Amino acid sequence: MPQFDPTFFAPQLFWLALTFFTLYMLMTVIALPKIGAVLDERQRKIDDNLDKAAQLKAEAEAAVAAYEKALAESRAHAHSVIKEASDRLATEAEARNRELNARLAEQIKAGEARIASAKDAAMANVRDVALDVAGAAIARLVGGAADNARLEAAVAAALEEHGK
Repeated sequence: MPQFDPTFFAPQLFWLALTFFTLYMLMTVIALPKIGAVLDERQRKIDDNLDKAAQLKAEAEAAVAAYEKALAESRAHAHSVIKEASDRLATEAEARNRELNARLAEQIKAGEARIASAKDAAMANVRDVALDVAGAAIARLVGGAADNARLEAAVAAALEEHGK
């Protein structure tokens, strides 16, 4: 093989050095600057995207904070409206209860007055009926008319005794 022949070593070393130097120069002058430019452009885009992402994140956090603030204000307003409505309804219910209690008290007093008048009327009728029944019973038992004054005194005493 000619590459292992020592007589060809010098020209092979010359062409190796020339090819290495040429490739080295082509790489440093042409290829590596382009690769470096591409890498720098890519890094710049990445940095820009990271900056935009940080800016958008800050905007999103500000929007979330504004949303939470608006939500808290809305909740506070809703709670105050609900409290106001419940207070107003409680006041109205209390007023209706007082009105109803007053009306029921009037009806109870009127009912008690009617009951008392009915009781008095019934007691008056009981007295008359008791006098009639007692007079009829005495007339049948004795066979004659009873003394009205004594009969009225006996009925009045019996009614007072049972009225207590």
